[in-house]
Amino acid sequence: MEVIFERTGERRYAVVVTAPGRATRRMDPAPGYDDHIPHDLVHYLTEAVLGLDSGVFGRAAAGGGGFTPVGETASAPRERARAQRRTRKREASLRRTGHEDMAASERLAGITDVAWRRRAGARTPEWAAGRPPAPEDEARVRRILPHLDRAAALWHDLPVGGTLAYTWPGTVPAVG
Repeated sequence: MEVIFERTGERRYAVVVTAPGRATRRMDPAPGYDDHIPHDLVHYLTEAVLGLDSGVFGRAAAGGGGFTPVGETASAPRERARAQRRTRKREASLRRTGHEDMAASERLAGITDVAWRRRAGARTPEWAAGRPPAPEDEARVRRILPHLDRAAALWHDLPVGGTLAYTWPGTVPAVG
């Protein structure tokens, strides 16, 4: 699966996922825009580096997640309804089996985002003041931080319309 982070405006971005045999799906606008590094890019790298196969992007690779089909979607209301039911059923199945990865992804993406911001001298949320990562998370955070450094530098320089693309679960971006 290819995951593309696209800067769609001055303070907007989209996430596009494409997988063989599946319709291209998109989240636009995606949540948590940031000039330094957007929320979903932190999630992607957290999940890829730590091998969380049932997080946001592992679910997307399996056909689930909160991404909306684009392009060649069925135009008949009946076909759209069937496709939506299949997607909901697939997502419900993925939730039953991967809740640990999803919870870890949410928690560790938040912790790593704050750690990266502190290290980079960027503004951190008020709730994070004086709260270092727990000792059991420190090694995982240290593994992710170099990937955030690379992605943040690329993202910050990306013009509107520019993209960072990753092949799941890879961590080396292609700039477009």
